[in-house]
Amino acid sequence: MSHIAVPLPQACRLLNHGPTVLVTSAHAGRCNIMAAAWNTVLDFDPPKFVVVIDKNTYTRELIEASGTLALQIPSRAQAELTYAVGNSSGRDGDKFATHKIATFAGSHIEAPLVEGCLAWLECKIIPEPHNQQTYDLFIVEAVAAWADPQVYSDGRWHFADGAPRSIHHVAGGAFFEAGELFRARQD
Repeated sequence: MSHIAVPLPQACRLLNHGPTVLVTSAHAGRCNIMAAAWNTVLDFDPPKFVVVIDKNTYTRELIEASGTLALQIPSRAQAELTYAVGNSSGRDGDKFATHKIATFAGSHIEAPLVEGCLAWLECKIIPEPHNQQTYDLFIVEAVAAWADPQVYSDGRWHFADGAPRSIHHVAGGAFFEAGELFRARQD
């Protein structure tokens, strides 16, 4: 598994194109994974993100207990997995075992990181009880960031022909894949 460290002031670039993410969580030897399409960049330095995590999810229980989570950007090859883990509960069984999900350890948090993703963000929760309870909205700060050098280097995504690309959930299992990169004319 190949990944490079992304400097934290550049970590916001990993999510600035709106991909669906895999959220992993862990606490006291228990772990879970879910998909989240509702997430975005909030701030640059330190890098902060927001993600919606419903109060009824097992992931929510674990992140509230641990104060941490990981956000990972899956590729098109992981679309079936992303849909599957987003439509089942960790309370019904170990999703990692059920789906044979290979993981590796992060450097700062207990939550496992999913192999094969395009990027990984290890995050701590910034407590905002009102937002969490009222809107299921979590503000998180990246404490470590990693990316696959095949698609991300020098602070930029490189979605060349044939390279893996991020996915974006529309609804009901329909996704689109990140498309062609182009630049606006610079005067």
